[in-house]
Amino acid sequence: MGGLFMLMLLAAVLASAIGVVWTRHESRVLFVNLTGLQNQRDELNIEYGKLELEQATYAEPRRINDEARQRLGMVDPRPQDIRLLH
Repeated sequence: MGGLFMLMLLAAVLASAIGVVWTRHESRVLFVNLTGLQNQRDELNIEYGKLELEQATYAEPRRINDEARQRLGMVDPRPQDIRLLH
């Protein structure tokens, strides 16, 4: 009877040890995934900042005015061409 109890106790200890090893392995795998995702997030934040800066540059009123005049040939209207509507 004592030998059977010791065998069951040994099996429980081995199962517990295997569970601990498996859990630590899963924890490491998840940590590596987390680190990769954080790096990806940081790269996307940098790209987003660059895109915001580019958008601000393109949306600058002076640049829009220059583009309209050069590429589209737009000019300011003459005073006699302006009509006020009420």
